[in-house]
Amino acid sequence: MARPKPETFDKQKTVAENRRARFDYAVEDKFEAGLTLQGTEVKSLRAGEASIAESYAEIRDGQAWLINANIPEFSHGNRFNHEPRRPRKLLLHRREIERLVGAVERKGMTLVPLSIYFNSTGRAKVEIGLAKGRKAQDKREYVKDRDWKRDKARILRDRG
Repeated sequence: MARPKPETFDKQKTVAENRRARFDYAVEDKFEAGLTLQGTEVKSLRAGEASIAESYAEIRDGQAWLINANIPEFSHGNRFNHEPRRPRKLLLHRREIERLVGAVERKGMTLVPLSIYFNSTGRAKVEIGLAKGRKAQDKREYVKDRDWKRDKARILRDRG
C-alpha cells in the first residue's frame, strides 16, 4: 500500500503542534506514524492536553520511538494512570524505518515530531519530519523570505 502524500494526511483534530520545529529545522520529508498509547493517554489527548515542544524521535533496535513528549496524567485517572514523559513506540512500516535510518545515519538528519492529531477514524497519529538543522544565518534568511512573501501577498491583495 502506498504511503499518502504529506498534503493528504487526514487531520481532523490537532492536539499538539511543534511550531518551533519549522523554524529550527528545514523539513525535507514528512511521515505519518501511529502511536502506541495507554487508555489514560488517549483520554488526555482527547482533552487536548499534550506538548511536543522538547520532544524528538529516534530509531532504536529497528523500532521508532517518540522521546520526551509530554502527555499529562488524566485528571480522573486512578492508580492505572500513565507516566507523562515515557518513551512511546511509533508505528511505521519496516521500509519507512529503514529509509529513516539511512537518512539519519548517512546524511546526519534529525527526526522531529511536527504535530499530534486524531485522523478521521479517531486514531492518534504523529506527523514526523525528516529534517536538517538550520544555522543562525539560515534562520535569518528563512525569516526574511517569509516576511517578503507575506508583504508581496499584501501588496498584490491591495492592488486588486
